[in-house]
Amino acid sequence: MIVQAPFTSAEARPQWTPAEAKAWYGKQPWLVGSNFAPATSINQLEMWQAATWDPQRIDYELGLAQGIGMNTMRVFLHDQLWQQDPEGFKKRIDEFLSIAAKHKIKPLFVLFDSCWDPNPVLGPQHPPIPGVHNSGWVQGPGLPAMRDPSQEGRLKTYVQGVIGAFGKDDRVLGWDLWNEPDNGADQYKGQEGKQPMVLALLTKVYGWAREADPSQPLTSGVWQHDDWKTPGALTPMEQLQLTQSDVISFHDYNWPEKFQERVDQLKVYGRPILCTEYMARGNGSTFDGSLPIGKRENVAMINWGFVDGKTQTRLPWDSWKKPYTQDEPTIWFHEVFRTDGTPYRQAEVDLIRSLSAAPKGVVPTAKKTK
Repeated sequence: MIVQAPFTSAEARPQWTPAEAKAWYGKQPWLVGSNFAPATSINQLEMWQAATWDPQRIDYELGLAQGIGMNTMRVFLHDQLWQQDPEGFKKRIDEFLSIAAKHKIKPLFVLFDSCWDPNPVLGPQHPPIPGVHNSGWVQGPGLPAMRDPSQEGRLKTYVQGVIGAFGKDDRVLGWDLWNEPDNGADQYKGQEGKQPMVLALLTKVYGWAREADPSQPLTSGVWQHDDWKTPGALTPMEQLQLTQSDVISFHDYNWPEKFQERVDQLKVYGRPILCTEYMARGNGSTFDGSLPIGKRENVAMINWGFVDGKTQTRLPWDSWKKPYTQDEPTIWFHEVFRTDGTPYRQAEVDLIRSLSAAPKGVVPTAKKTK
């Protein structure tokens, strides 16, 4: 199946050429950071809504990130936040960008997400389910909005409103249009027909985003299949993502050998490569294994999870089937810091700091201990 190119008006900026993408990437430091929600937020809605907006905690946590050499964060937005209060939402985004800039961090903003709860609801969010990984994260747009054709105009207004406001802001790294658009979120029932709707909508989102004419790159990350370099092996969703993004992004939660294999596959596109999710210790994906590869290959590295909090992503994926209500997991799945700001593993933060301080492409030789 051939994916139709996004419809764009004559005024829309074209997709960057590989040379333009490389020129942009050449101006960036080696990008290293985490997927970010403060410990006080269970999801995107709780992070950004006025009643639970927590700039003091955000400032504290981004200070931790700066302290170990991180210079980017991947941060999720949500269409319902725009619908609820566009001016207030923009004001909070601006405040977030000011805090991040103070700590020399440029965020990559995510506009939509196909993972977890398909029925997001504004207002107070439920407390974390004891012992369960990411028990309150929500999809955006929710399935009710995708199934309602009358919502399309609202979604376009959100995309173009946010990018229109911040698309030429030097404090923003780029725009991740849709997180794992082909994720089935199988923990939740009643999602029949979701994939074709997402494919059709993401096709339009690329066009809407280009019409907003951002100076930063657009991307959406591939994540689940084993052959990304052979055109005939790509799913329609992967084909859209890999042929329409300005810079290539991907997720990998596997052993370092698989990580290297995926990087090698994506080199065929001749564009900068960003790993926008990795690091699941119990699954074989670690800072020790993957981060030096990313540094050597000049691949941006953004791990899942930063400070342990209400998302509870220190717990593994299987906690959805067997909640960790009595005992903690043997090792933390995600996260870099405990809630009080102490590192989960000092050796990991030392590694991040060492690699971020070294020149691009250079992996420092580990110091020998006596």
